[in-house]
Amino acid sequence: MSTILVDNLTGKTSAGSITVTSEGGAATQSLQQGLAKHWVRFIGSGTAAILDSLSASSLTDNGTGDYTIAITNNMNNANYGLLIGESDWRCIGASGNGALTTSDYDLLGRYPSDATALDAEVTSTGIHGDLA
Repeated sequence: MSTILVDNLTGKTSAGSITVTSEGGAATQSLQQGLAKHWVRFIGSGTAAILDSLSASSLTDNGTGDYTIAITNNMNNANYGLLIGESDWRCIGASGNGALTTSDYDLLGRYPSDATALDAEVTSTGIHGDLA
């Protein structure tokens, strides 16, 4: 087995394009498209706080079950894929007011049974899409 030690990868044909061939060799994928551009794990109950993150600059507690997460490296547009995971039975979703922007997004915590607002326990989110 060989080991490649590098600090930077740059595409040969286009600097920002590196293609990876699948394990079986039948398909290819853009390396950049397959990478998570942002993720954050936070606790929303009590004093809301980021526990760990990649490209998350802040967490704002806007009130019971309402959070805004700021993205450090802006996305190219607001049509990125936002993935949300909650470690409890609570229902966490993106705000219904179109609150995905290139620099932040809003999350709302609700009881599944009656949509009453509640603080999130430990929650994780991630973004896939194009950086600006």
